[in-house]
Amino acid sequence: MYNHIGLKVKDMKASSRFYAEVLAPLGHVPGSSGEGYAGFGPKDAPGLWLHTYEGKPGPGAHVCFSAPSRAAVDAFHKVGLAVGGNDNGKPGPRPDYGPKYYAAFLIDPDGNNVEAVCFK
Repeated sequence: MYNHIGLKVKDMKASSRFYAEVLAPLGHVPGSSGEGYAGFGPKDAPGLWLHTYEGKPGPGAHVCFSAPSRAAVDAFHKVGLAVGGNDNGKPGPRPDYGPKYYAAFLIDPDGNNVEAVCFK
């Protein structure tokens, strides 16, 4: 449904490190970057863009990434905690969301709720 998503971040270096680490288990890599921006996603097709923002922070966004396996969801969460994310829902089934919904949630360094989900 969407082509890409952009998130505003305060510290591009810290946020780029966070997303490079948490998205790696999901098969995504850093893409092009420059002064005040960085992209992440499949090789040569970034779908997540970080943009430096120095204004007042908003309430945060929710972004959910597809994971190829439950192990990838687990790794996303474990790595995210190790690189400065905060737990917002440990890996596990979410039967209230769907019969095969397996997900984990983190709060990124800028207060965004990021999720990885697998339907296997």
